[in-house]
Amino acid sequence: MLSHQDHDQEPLGLLLVLAAAVLWGLLGVFTAGLLRAGLGAIEIAFWRALIAGTVFAGHAIVARTLRPFAPRALTGAVLFALIGVTMFYVAIAYAVDTGGVSLAFILLYTAPAWVTLLASPLLGEHASPRQWFFVALAIVGVAVVSLARGEGVTPSTAAIAWGLASGLGYASYYLLGKRLLEDRPPEVLYGLVLPLGALGILPFVSFEAKTLTAWVLLLGLSVISTYGAYLLYGLGLRRSRASRAVLVATVEPVIAIALAWLIFGERFGVWGWLGALLVLGAAVGQSVGAKRSPVTNQDSVSPP
Repeated sequence: MLSHQDHDQEPLGLLLVLAAAVLWGLLGVFTAGLLRAGLGAIEIAFWRALIAGTVFAGHAIVARTLRPFAPRALTGAVLFALIGVTMFYVAIAYAVDTGGVSLAFILLYTAPAWVTLLASPLLGEHASPRQWFFVALAIVGVAVVSLARGEGVTPSTAAIAWGLASGLGYASYYLLGKRLLEDRPPEVLYGLVLPLGALGILPFVSFEAKTLTAWVLLLGLSVISTYGAYLLYGLGLRRSRASRAVLVATVEPVIAIALAWLIFGERFGVWGWLGALLVLGAAVGQSVGAKRSPVTNQDSVSPP
């Protein structure tokens, strides 16, 4: 349950989630650059998890926040690592590879539908009519953009499948991640689940020789779009409801689309941009227009 003080901090929490979404929006640029440098999607996923996990573990050591996980929490962390790191990192890299940055990041935002559907049984959150409206608006925007073809955008069966898989993996950050962050800081959780996720990817990696540029892109992907974004997101989610935070974060695909257009020349066309505006409108409407009201048991969770 959010306390009255935590409820008063929700605007700050949503702002932190928004900042995380901006950093996540850079992920597509780093990933596309690495694919063009000759790295495979699975290797990109492995290094992202390993490097970011190492940085988080170092953060936890310096901050002296390390402490053991209870058995049930450890089980939840392993599940989170498999879904939210091993599956998610591989899926998003393959989605970018097969369909382009723009399509991948729109399909990623099937996550809000999963979260709103599952937040009630898993987190005890019940969406209001207003939240359902913005969820519907976001889903319409996702659908319009996903159906739009354009230069550099290839909605093949593989691209759609990997994009939907990444959306499911992303949803775990609001469902499993929310619960695991209740009793521990972000650096402790991610310092464990990211290396575990990398371990799950390792048997499938084919390592390639890497240039200095590739290593720089890997560091950007891992430190900026993973460590920095997750840290901000974890701090923000502790101060806000999962179903509301997920809508604020829908600004991420709009940023990714804009960067893909500027850097790689990807273009959706009129219907694609219309869908992107609907997604952004849903995120902005939820974050700045929501009325404050007391929260009852909607955020009462316990570690798994």
